[in-house]
Amino acid sequence: MQDFAVQENVPLAPLSTLGVGGPARFYARAGDREAVEAAAAWAETRGLPLFVLGGGSNVVVADEGHPGLVLHVVPEGIETRRADGMVHVRAGAGVSWDDLVATAAANGWAGIECLSGIPGRVGATPIQNVGAYGQDVSETITSVETFDVAARTPVTLSNEECGFGYRSSRFKGPDRDRYIILAVEYRLAPGGAPAMRYPDVQRHLAERGMAAPTLVQVRQAVIEIRRRKSMVLDPADPNARSVGSFFMNPVVSKETCAAVQDRAARAGAPGAGEMPQWPGPAGVKLSAAWLIERAGFRRGYRKGNAAISDNHTLALVNRGGATAREVIGLALEIRDGVRTAFGVSLVPEPVFVNVSFA
Repeated sequence: MQDFAVQENVPLAPLSTLGVGGPARFYARAGDREAVEAAAAWAETRGLPLFVLGGGSNVVVADEGHPGLVLHVVPEGIETRRADGMVHVRAGAGVSWDDLVATAAANGWAGIECLSGIPGRVGATPIQNVGAYGQDVSETITSVETFDVAARTPVTLSNEECGFGYRSSRFKGPDRDRYIILAVEYRLAPGGAPAMRYPDVQRHLAERGMAAPTLVQVRQAVIEIRRRKSMVLDPADPNARSVGSFFMNPVVSKETCAAVQDRAARAGAPGAGEMPQWPGPAGVKLSAAWLIERAGFRRGYRKGNAAISDNHTLALVNRGGATAREVIGLALEIRDGVRTAFGVSLVPEPVFVNVSFA
């Protein structure tokens, strides 16, 4: 087992991409299952709440910090095996997600190339069912290795047992805080064609005359598109200090979709007749960014030191010195504005640490 050492009053803001929040009362790093198990037992015996931190790219930490133990789970290592003509890639929860995508693309393993440039660690990908530009990790995940905090035992869950949905899973829903993810296995296609389902990616490649792009070229295209939107970590870009998309695209019934479009038309919203909508088995997905903009919130809109990104309507950014209260206040103002204008409640994507979003 790797050393398990507890520190006190460790600042959490530097460990998150948003850069807000107070300290952890207690903090520890765990590089393997035994250290995770020891940390969970340490917190339980002291009656302390336990929060598991990964890459910090999807968390909003309270200004007061966290009153219990923040466990930074960082198992490393990538292993591969061949089976049924596919490559099965097992990565530790602490592996950089974009490094894994880069490795897959460079080796010609198709399946996650459009998820390039997303910050964070492998362990977070099943929780959110991370997706972008036409791909979701649930398409390739075969199993998730966890430590079951309730049963105090390692448990490996199959894809079906993870309960994946749109930006969701059992780890985010009914079993939140029960499982600590240690490793994830992905099933990728060697020599497979890249996914080019998303209009932005198709357009970007067409403009460069790439009719049959490689995985590496698609990966680079996605990164360039994300960079234009300040959705790639860049210390020099003030719009990159965020948690990525703050709100999920809402999925509504056909009737609600029609009602939203009618309200937009009656209000004279620009482009109401061409409101973005994507019908699917669960309902009609609407564009959260479109709704936010038509509700009167423009890019650059600011509340204290928190603001809507200049380059991406869904990103709420820390302009420098922002507090969690300012970020939450801005998010609630946007949510309430969209609800008032269209009758649709936007759902936030990030994890709130010791923060109420209500």
